[in-house]
Amino acid sequence: MSAIRIKDARFSISERHQLHIPELSLAEGQCWAFVGANGSGKTALARALAGELKCVQGEADHEFAHVEWVSFEQLQQLADREREEDESDLLDAQDDGHSARQIIQEGARDHERLEQLAARFGITSLLDRGFKYLSTGETRKVLLCRALLSQPELLVLDEPFDGLDANAHEGLMSLLAELVAAGQTLVLIVNRFEELPDFASHLGILVECELTQAGPRDDVSASVELQQLNHLVRLEASTQALPPADPDAVRRELDAGTPRIVMRDIRVSFGDKVILDGLNWQVNSGEHWQIMGPNGAGKSTLLSLVTGDHPQGYSNDLTLFGRRRGSGETIWDIKQHIGYVSTTMQQDYRVTATPRAVILSGFFDSIGVYQQPGDAQLKLAEQWLALLGMEGLGNEPFRNLSYGQQRLLLIARAMVKHPPILILDEPLQGLDTFNRHWVKRWIDLLVAEGGTQLLFVSHHQSDAPACISHRLSFVANEEGGYRYPTEALEKA
Repeated sequence: MSAIRIKDARFSISERHQLHIPELSLAEGQCWAFVGANGSGKTALARALAGELKCVQGEADHEFAHVEWVSFEQLQQLADREREEDESDLLDAQDDGHSARQIIQEGARDHERLEQLAARFGITSLLDRGFKYLSTGETRKVLLCRALLSQPELLVLDEPFDGLDANAHEGLMSLLAELVAAGQTLVLIVNRFEELPDFASHLGILVECELTQAGPRDDVSASVELQQLNHLVRLEASTQALPPADPDAVRRELDAGTPRIVMRDIRVSFGDKVILDGLNWQVNSGEHWQIMGPNGAGKSTLLSLVTGDHPQGYSNDLTLFGRRRGSGETIWDIKQHIGYVSTTMQQDYRVTATPRAVILSGFFDSIGVYQQPGDAQLKLAEQWLALLGMEGLGNEPFRNLSYGQQRLLLIARAMVKHPPILILDEPLQGLDTFNRHWVKRWIDLLVAEGGTQLLFVSHHQSDAPACISHRLSFVANEEGGYRYPTEALEKA
């Protein structure tokens, strides 16, 4: 009996991203449905199960000899092929390209079955029409017919219902139910919970390119993870922007030509111990940096120079927001440009405060609130509490909250004033998969507004949000110190 068995495996999506499957056992005759939010890795999973994605770590045994995979990616490839092969200019006439019938028969030739499938999908009258003239829904039906015509051992359908009208949707669902009843091994990848078919015997949940739950339908349906994902998907559909910045705030604006940070030959030491040595780094307008390196390499020391908290900033060639350090600026001249959160800050946040006060303190760059917030700030704090799902916890003691709730509040505190520089030092530490997803989404939403640049410290490339454009690495050298290479990244 054919099967797919995967254990603690990682599949390469790109240089910066991998799909993680802790464990999955898919047997012949089963029907699996996988659901996840946008960007959760659903298409990557489809490619992995279709044998299209390379396993770079762990175990992945794939025993199905004949697999068909249908996706929007394939649709785009066919459209590109038709465009490239168009010879209308050479023929001085319209080149219709491949017909729908020809596209369907590229995988197999069975005229009787083709006619049956075409009738089932209502495309009999379209079979001899040029593929490039069909609508999106019609091309989806053609690809589904092509896949089913070859009668594969394993059929993988990535968002098969997208682009189909109600009748076609119902027809496809009915046909798939028949196929499953007849023993067809089937994998469905869907966005919407209402598209999870009744005939799916097994379910899987994808979040942040990780298969967080997989197993028999009843087991997964009863899981907290599925409830969380349902909540996440609904929120994601409605959350297109963050609460706005404080309309009454006044801060010094920076022109696009002014580098935000300039460091020249930075050296920081304590006694005989050298922390940073010969670091050169410049952050220009519009750049978003990920800072990577091992524990103890000096990443936090670097950040303390940027925030103005390190005393050796005065003895180095350091320019922040257009002003040389030690030229008469105050610590508040620096901090007005910065939102900041770290594990150390969370550990040291010991003032008696409520979640509402923690968020409000972000407007004042303080630990605790020592002045009366304005009406606009109070309103914005309530909006952030709602975004965090903590509407009813505004007056609870901060220290009584879970570690993850505390971390989310401090991240909101860092973001609340929409700062020119947002510094996040290992912000995802202690967060579950769903909250990691949300934090990265909030970062991308804030950065997309155009007024905030990101400095993001993490040990793993995969932790970084999509907006990252540059990377600074701490790389050990032969002398026992570090070198500091930088690179501009291609967009993922």
